Amino acid sequence: MIAYDTLKPWLFKLQPETAHHVVATLLRSANVYPAAFNGWIEKHFVADEMLNQELFGRIFLNPVGLGAGFDKNATMIRGIQALGFGFTEIGTMTPQPQPGNPKPRMFRHVEEETLQNAMGFNNDGMYKVQQRLKTRYPFTTPIGVNIGKNKTTDERDAIRDYTQLIRGLHMLGDYLVINISSPNTPGLRDLQNEAFISNLFAEAKAITDKPILLKIAPDMTAQQAVDLTSLAVEKGADGIIATNTTVDYSLVAHPESVGGLSGKVLKTKSFEIFDAVAKALYGKTVLVSVGGIDSAEEAYRRIRAGASLVQVYSALVFKGPELIGDINRELVALLQRDGFAKIAQAIGADRT
Repeated sequence: MIAYDTLKPWLFKLQPETAHHVVATLLRSANVYPAAFNGWIEKHFVADEMLNQELFGRIFLNPVGLGAGFDKNATMIRGIQALGFGFTEIGTMTPQPQPGNPKPRMFRHVEEETLQNAMGFNNDGMYKVQQRLKTRYPFTTPIGVNIGKNKTTDERDAIRDYTQLIRGLHMLGDYLVINISSPNTPGLRDLQNEAFISNLFAEAKAITDKPILLKIAPDMTAQQAVDLTSLAVEKGADGIIATNTTVDYSLVAHPESVGGLSGKVLKTKSFEIFDAVAKALYGKTVLVSVGGIDSAEEAYRRIRAGASLVQVYSALVFKGPELIGDINRELVALLQRDGFAKIAQAIGADRT
């Protein structure tokens, strides 16, 4: 494979969404030419026993996953593993296909190492994703399935979209994620309320015993986040993912008027919300941290704060795929430095 430092200047000459399609095409080629990716896996996939843990009935060989939004349609699972990720989360997908928001809808803030996306759940729809997952699942690394409502679905009917997706996909992934925290579907974040959470989890748990996680936004107070996530766990959520992108445009010098920010500028806001949630829920549910994670030190901070798993997305764009292997190798060194034999011993170490 061509070194990312060589590719990056050329990719950054392209519009961000075009560059994403170029990378996606390369990763999809792993489905056709898997042998070509074997050497990359051997070099970059870190499966040190210190990093192994069992969650959701699956072994996670390392704790670093790819966040939702990159592989919306489950077309790159094999290629994503080749980058070194211990798990991947596909989606967000909706019951019916939808094109997403008008272009341009993805922007780079290069100096801030930040992306701004207003994609709007563009995806192929549940049926096509079902067919792809049937050829992939179960995969050698765990797969999460991130789901959301169609843009045209009225808020009053939103539960119907989520339950349809759960019925159609719960047997084709290792866990499901309820996404009501994207800023790019009008009214979606309004579903982050007690009545909707209670009703949704009641119906979801009647459909499947597959783990169901809730993904929350960073644009609420710490107390609101704790109240919402505590309710979700009480109603049956098997985990919390914190956080989605932020609409706090003051974090970048030249923001666009639409979409959510991810990457380095989200680091502090994301950690603060995660830390508040972990203070309340560590030991009671599985916690996943995402938002601004771009180094082993930051991943380790989230782990010691209570995260069993961490997810990366925007840092890939600015630092390249070798970052994943680097994070995992350095995590091993950090565990050894602090006298931990297994990652499970480090999870929540700062909570006790």
